[in-house]
Amino acid sequence: MPFLELSLVLRTEQQPGAEEALEDLGALSITLRDAEAETPDEQAIFEPGVGELPLWPTITLSALFDEHADRRGLSAALGELLPWLELDQLSFIEVADQDWERVWMDQFKPMPFGRRLWIYPWNIEPPENDESVVVRLDPGLAFGSGTHPTTALCLQWLDGLELAGKTVTDFGCGSGVLAIAALKLGAASAVGVDNDPQALLASADNARRNAVADRLSLFLPADFKSEPADIFIANILAGPLAELAPVFATASKAGAPFAISGILAGQQDELLQRYGEWFDQLQVDMREDWVRISGRRRG
Repeated sequence: MPFLELSLVLRTEQQPGAEEALEDLGALSITLRDAEAETPDEQAIFEPGVGELPLWPTITLSALFDEHADRRGLSAALGELLPWLELDQLSFIEVADQDWERVWMDQFKPMPFGRRLWIYPWNIEPPENDESVVVRLDPGLAFGSGTHPTTALCLQWLDGLELAGKTVTDFGCGSGVLAIAALKLGAASAVGVDNDPQALLASADNARRNAVADRLSLFLPADFKSEPADIFIANILAGPLAELAPVFATASKAGAPFAISGILAGQQDELLQRYGEWFDQLQVDMREDWVRISGRRRG
C-alpha cells in the first residue's frame, strides 16, 4: 500500500520531543537525515545509540503514516504537542509502496574483502571455490552489510588476521556480519554485542544461515561480561568509542589485535590519544571519509 510521508526540519535538541509526538500519533517509521546536506547522496545516515542525539545541528525528520491519515488532523495535533512548531514547517507527500527487502537484494551484489572473504546476498548462490570464504547475508532490520566503508574496513582487517582457534568479540554487531565473517575465517567462537535487540535477532538469524550459530553468543551491553578475547573489534561511532575505551581494554587479552571504526576523518587524533593508554602499534587506515584504527592490547 502507499504511505503518507510527513517531513519537517528542526534543531537537534528538538528531535526527541518531535519523535515522541509522531510515535504517539501513530507513525509507522521515522527517519533522520542531515538537513544541511546539499543533495540526497550527501546525507550521511547514522544509527544513534539509545539516548544519543544525531550528529547534525539541523535535522530533516520524516515520518511515514497510513495513506489515509488525516493531514489536517496530524498538523493540528502536532501543533498542540509541539508548541514551538510552525505549521508551515510541515510538508506532506505520498510515497509508493515497495518491497524494501527485495529492493535491497536487487541492489546488493557479491563483494570481496581482502584475500579470501566474500559477502553474498542470500538470493545469489556463490560459485564452488575452495579458496573463498563466503558469508551469506540478509541484514533484516539491522545495520551492516559490508557496503558501508566502515564495515568494509573491518572486514578487510579480519581477512588479514590469523583467526584459527581464536575467540573474537564484535561490539556493535548490527547484522552480525563481522562476527560471522570471523567465524567463517576460522575463529573458534565469537561474541556479538549490540544495544538494539533487533540487531541481536538479525545476528542470530544470519548466524543460522551460515551454520555458525552454535559458536556465536549474543548480548546486550548490560549483559556483556565475557572473558577477554583474542581478537576485539568495534564498529560504532567516535563518541561511544572514546567513552568505552576502558571497557574494550578489559575485553581484550594482552597482545590481542584490535580494530575500531565508525570514525569520520578528523576524529582519529583524539581517539589515538585515548586508546594509546591501553593499546600499542596504533595504525590509521582510511576508506572514503571514514577511518579504522587498529593495534594491539598492551600487556
